[in-house]
Amino acid sequence: MALPQAATPGLTRPRRLEARLKALALRLKALALCLVAGAALAEEAPSRPAPPAVVSPPAASEPGDTILSPECRVPGSQLYTLAKLGAVKAALKEKRPVRVLSIGGTSAGLGASSTYPVKLETALERSLPDVDVVIEARGLPGEIAGEAAERLRSIVAEVEPDLVVWQVGTHDALARVELSAFAEALDETVRWIKSHDIDVVLVDPTYTASLAEDAYYTSIVNAVREVAVREKVPLVLRYEAMRYLAGRSDKSGEGHMLGRQFRINDLGLRCMAEHVTRAITLSLLQPETTGGTKEPPALKAEGKGDGTADKAEPRPGAH
Repeated sequence: MALPQAATPGLTRPRRLEARLKALALRLKALALCLVAGAALAEEAPSRPAPPAVVSPPAASEPGDTILSPECRVPGSQLYTLAKLGAVKAALKEKRPVRVLSIGGTSAGLGASSTYPVKLETALERSLPDVDVVIEARGLPGEIAGEAAERLRSIVAEVEPDLVVWQVGTHDALARVELSAFAEALDETVRWIKSHDIDVVLVDPTYTASLAEDAYYTSIVNAVREVAVREKVPLVLRYEAMRYLAGRSDKSGEGHMLGRQFRINDLGLRCMAEHVTRAITLSLLQPETTGGTKEPPALKAEGKGDGTADKAEPRPGAH
């Protein structure tokens, strides 16, 4: 009698392969379901904002004043504020020479500064054809908050100009004079000049990167701007113009405008002569109904005052 054959443990090879394939298919199907579920959850979850990209600040949209030389070109809003120049207009109507008194550090006649009055006179006569412009340049050492204001009055009485172009504030800022004393002395002196039927153009302090973060220095710059607004006189924004040109330069920053010992070099003097001339010529185009100088965008004057000058006195030196 034959004995029954024992069963072979496990599966045959073809069946084992089939089982592995089925197991692999089940795993793939599970993985696909997980991926689909993850995508659905991602769509439903609130999106988180991506971190901001670091980009360079956009270039200024306002073009530079094309009347200026390319190396001196600055947008008008960073170069000047305008106001009427009645005394200069009167000289032009009478067809007589326009006498300009240039006061300040670059009028002292030292080094490259000795060329500034010539540059200013040349630039003005180029912009005002058939007009004889006579520049009288005087230095004014010391602080306007001290004795410099009295010296300036003496110079004005001696020269009897139609226009005073006054570079002011740098000496006071470096000497750290009391801010209120500086502002008061400047305001009173501008009003005194105007009361004698003489026009005034103010030029605020020089820009240098080493003092750009100095709160006191910038407060002196703002004080000059506030006086220009309050007294309704044109202002050359030398600080803003030099900062703009220093940032635009691919040579050596402010070094291409500022020489040693805080003195403006020859290029800086030429640009300043162009900037002052541009402020003067555009101010001469101001209509008689204009209500005074426009406040610079970044300036927040604490008080405008009523802009009323002192009681008119005879022109200094007149008999």
